[in-house]
Amino acid sequence: MDMENNKIIRMSITFYGRVQGVGFRYRAKYAADGLGLTGWVQNEWDDTVRMEVQGRREDIRQMIRRINAGTFVNIENMDMKEIPVDPEERSFFVREY
Repeated sequence: MDMENNKIIRMSITFYGRVQGVGFRYRAKYAADGLGLTGWVQNEWDDTVRMEVQGRREDIRQMIRRINAGTFVNIENMDMKEIPVDPEERSFFVREY
């Protein structure tokens, strides 16, 4: 495994599709906890879900696969951008808006 795969990154992601009212945020928390990722997830007013997630790139990809593999959730599109890492963050939580 090369250094790029072990590097900790932080992604800001907006999810589009059937992502509210289907257990998306709690599935995200479960996946994040299982993969050792940190960050947060929240529903937005426009029926999207926004997340900031931090960890290894492959673990973040795996988290998204796990969320989308569940029943009812249907991620149609994502806007993703890399943002600065938060060195103080220690957990993943569900935010209310």
